[in-house]
Amino acid sequence: MYEWIQEHNKVLSVLISFGTLLIWLVYAQLLYSSYRRQVRPRIVINRGKHRDLNALCIISNMSAESVFVEHILARLETSEGTVLEDVTELEQEYEQGDEEKDQRDSPTASLRDSTRQGPLNSGDFLHIGSFQEVIRRTLRNQRLERGDDEEPVRLKSLTIQVVAIYGSDDKPIGVERRFLIEHGEDGHRLVPATWDSRRMAGRRDRRRLRNMMEMLRREQLAGDQ
Repeated sequence: MYEWIQEHNKVLSVLISFGTLLIWLVYAQLLYSSYRRQVRPRIVINRGKHRDLNALCIISNMSAESVFVEHILARLETSEGTVLEDVTELEQEYEQGDEEKDQRDSPTASLRDSTRQGPLNSGDFLHIGSFQEVIRRTLRNQRLERGDDEEPVRLKSLTIQVVAIYGSDDKPIGVERRFLIEHGEDGHRLVPATWDSRRMAGRRDRRRLRNMMEMLRREQLAGDQ
């Protein structure tokens, strides 16, 4: 055995060196994969409390660091076509005395009551109201509401899209999840089309995000004029 090892020591040395290199490559790959999981942003969009349109739309930050939520968009597919609505800002109905209450409250508290734009810490979540409220707001602002004597618009699906900034990355990240709206005798059911939220990180997705932001900006400018 010893003589065989001496005769083939060069071959064995090459094999040992190759095996050591392979082990280090696997180890480096595991370290790199673990690092990417830590620095990779992860935002989850889900429903809560109910399974119908009364379910809350919950946005959770499962990233290792905080994210800054810039926009929350609702893409509603109906029998009249697909419409897009920015639902970042909350709609509020003021009652008598609310103005004095806002003045007594801290600026941070009143800001949180009016917008969902801002930092979201790691492990935290926020909700933008129920899916029903998001749909009603979109239909109303897009002039798709129908009167009592008119046939209502048929709903097909609702896609929630989140545009955020993660860490020191200059480019925005996007996350979306599509929910199918099923019609039944007992009302509408909300069914996720995918088991998880989809990251919009590719070039085509980022280009689509920029186009959506530019379209919303032009619509806001046109509305202000």
